[in-house]
Amino acid sequence: MSIYVGNLAYEVTQEDLTSVFTEYGTVQRVHIPTDRETSRPRGFAFVEMGSEAEEDKAIEALDEAEWMGRELKVNKARPRKDNGGGSRGSFGGGGGGGRRNNRF
Repeated sequence: MSIYVGNLAYEVTQEDLTSVFTEYGTVQRVHIPTDRETSRPRGFAFVEMGSEAEEDKAIEALDEAEWMGRELKVNKARPRKDNGGGSRGSFGGGGGGGRRNNRF
C-alpha cells in the first residue's frame, strides 16, 4: 500500500518528502508525478513505507499539517482506476444503414 500526499508545493523534492516521512518509519519509495507536457511536478506524491503501521502513524501525524506554507492532504492511496481505452460507442453515430453504399 502507499500514501497519497496532496497539496504539495511545486518545489518539493523526493529528499524533502523522505526526510519528513522518515520520522514515522522506513521510507521505501517516493514518487512525485510530473506533467507530461511541462515536466513540472503536479502538486502531489506517493510515499511507500516499511509497514502499514508506519503508514498509519504518518497519516495521523501529517494529514492537515502545514508544511512549506501549505496544508497537506495525507491519506491511503486509492488504486488507480483503469480507464480502459477501447470504450465502445465513444464515437457515436451509427444509423444510415445501406445509404453509405450509394455514395461511391
